[in-house]
Amino acid sequence: MIGRMQDSRPRPLAIIKAGETFSTLRETRGDFERWVSEGLGPIGLPIVVLDPRRGDTLPSPRQISGAVVTGSHAMVSHRAAWSEATGAWLAQLVAQGTPLLGICFGHQLLAHALGGEAGDHPGGPEIGTVGVDLTPQATDDPLLRGLPAHFPAQVVHWQSALRLPPDAVHLAGNDFEPHQAFRVGPRAWGLQFHPEFDDTVMRDYIERMAPDLRARGLDPAALRGRVAPTVASAGLLRRFGQIAEDHEAAALPG
Repeated sequence: MIGRMQDSRPRPLAIIKAGETFSTLRETRGDFERWVSEGLGPIGLPIVVLDPRRGDTLPSPRQISGAVVTGSHAMVSHRAAWSEATGAWLAQLVAQGTPLLGICFGHQLLAHALGGEAGDHPGGPEIGTVGVDLTPQATDDPLLRGLPAHFPAQVVHWQSALRLPPDAVHLAGNDFEPHQAFRVGPRAWGLQFHPEFDDTVMRDYIERMAPDLRARGLDPAALRGRVAPTVASAGLLRRFGQIAEDHEAAALPG
């Protein structure tokens, strides 16, 4: 059972596994939850992985210190029962002020759950290493502040947060995808890009998706050639882990 076993013990940070990577990549590099956990770094919080697709119960917001929702090959607009239920749970976390980070699918699901819109990007897929620009609102944002005004990030998505929720703070975008990052409330963020992807994983994705990319008029070789390390965006996972840890420490008695 998830929750505090003792009043002085920190509650776990939940990684919500919304999908998995390609099977052959999973065999050599692990899956999304491993990449997220490694990116969070050595935080002082236990980590639990929950998969709502297989029926795992999502805990009360009061039972966890924070949550990260992974990417997925599923589509938010298909409105699968598990996805809609997870979205309703995300809205509870936001209302409770629980630290929350949605990545790619998680970013789109968060937007959808709070009254925005997720669906197919009119320009098709965005994949590879791309430039992302911060908005002025990111200057004092707890997660994104301190990043360069323009930084590289790894992306792979067909759908987008087409419309942000009411009262969302728009934090980052680029010419292709205006909604690369947003915040709702004090401690809930959506990131369209993948801070958990490194350049090796990104090249692998482009290679495995090459036939479909060619069919859409994209050049996989050119995309692979532009892949580069993304140290600044990767650091956001560690920063989120610290936000969750600090928030939990403030909630502990004593």
